[in-house]
Amino acid sequence: MTQRRPLGLTTIYAALLAGALISAPALAAGDYPITPKQRETAQKVAQAGVPLSELAPNAPDTYTVKRGDTLWGISGLFLKSPWRWPELWGMNDDQIKNPHLIYPGQVLVLVKADGRARLQLGRDVGGGTNGDVKLSPRVRSTGLDDGSIASIPQHLIEPFLNEAIVLNTNELATAPRIVAAQENRVWMTKGELAYARGEFTGDTEYRIFRQAKPLLDPVTKEVLGYEAAYVGTADVVRPGSSAGSPQEVPTTLKIGVARQEVGVGDRLAPIPARGYTSYMPHAPSAPVDGLIVSVYGDAINAGQNQIVALNRGAADGMEKGHVLALWRTGRVVRDTTDDRKDSIRLPDERHGSLFVFQVFDRVSYALVLTVQEPVTAGDRFTQP
Repeated sequence: MTQRRPLGLTTIYAALLAGALISAPALAAGDYPITPKQRETAQKVAQAGVPLSELAPNAPDTYTVKRGDTLWGISGLFLKSPWRWPELWGMNDDQIKNPHLIYPGQVLVLVKADGRARLQLGRDVGGGTNGDVKLSPRVRSTGLDDGSIASIPQHLIEPFLNEAIVLNTNELATAPRIVAAQENRVWMTKGELAYARGEFTGDTEYRIFRQAKPLLDPVTKEVLGYEAAYVGTADVVRPGSSAGSPQEVPTTLKIGVARQEVGVGDRLAPIPARGYTSYMPHAPSAPVDGLIVSVYGDAINAGQNQIVALNRGAADGMEKGHVLALWRTGRVVRDTTDDRKDSIRLPDERHGSLFVFQVFDRVSYALVLTVQEPVTAGDRFTQP
């Protein structure tokens, strides 16, 4: 732990960045993505704070961070729109180069003065003579795998980071495939052997996918990509002979993880190296308007904390960390107050929010953060 000079909202924003979801051990401070716009906003707010009108109606004066909290949830306690936290948690170049983390037990203090608000970081250092709580600024600098709180609920999206894939073309059609199981079985599970044919790359660990299905744009019906459902993993225990050889012997695999039963015909792809994935929720820098393509898995509708595919990707400017607004399409009703009984369409109503965590060329995956009604394919989303 390192004691430093008193800290204001400038340090808190750096803490948010350092506390962002990291799917690996500690990263160097320079690896956190900060856009020029985010830096400009935070530097301005570091001097002025935010208007009191931007605070949540019941924003607390102090809050003690608890285990299980997320930066998104804490920001929602203080702000009407959690994704706008750069406007409350400022930053400067020195602290971005040396990020700080927020931990359970630390105390956040909301300071209001001259119609503006700032957030400061402190800790309880003992009661005063009248039972008052004395707060002293504190910060510590360390790795990202030691109990600091995450940016958003990590457990909800981490399984999808290497499991949910969208291909530009159906490459899996020519990937190695499982052709048989022991004792003439059709389905296999963890610990059982499977036999596969195809061109293997020499890797020893593979992901197993069901045959990819096309993702169609809800309006144009254009193929945006091919979604492959994740089945599990397998390890090579005995290499086979080359495909097409006179006495070809299939490769022997042992099923590892099995999210569902592995079947004959399932396809294999090497397990990629686990990359560093950090998230900082933010609004798109330009207007966005798109549609839900599908709900991930076999469900028809999606609720809170489920995954949906969007018909916008990197080619459309979509980024990891984008926060989007969900809209409910207005119903068509008949005006019974008029003799003509005209049909009219009610306006669309906003009813939820999405968080983009995985981006492909023309498709993205998003977590449903909040929702009032079930989400279905064809529902609209925009910038918040």
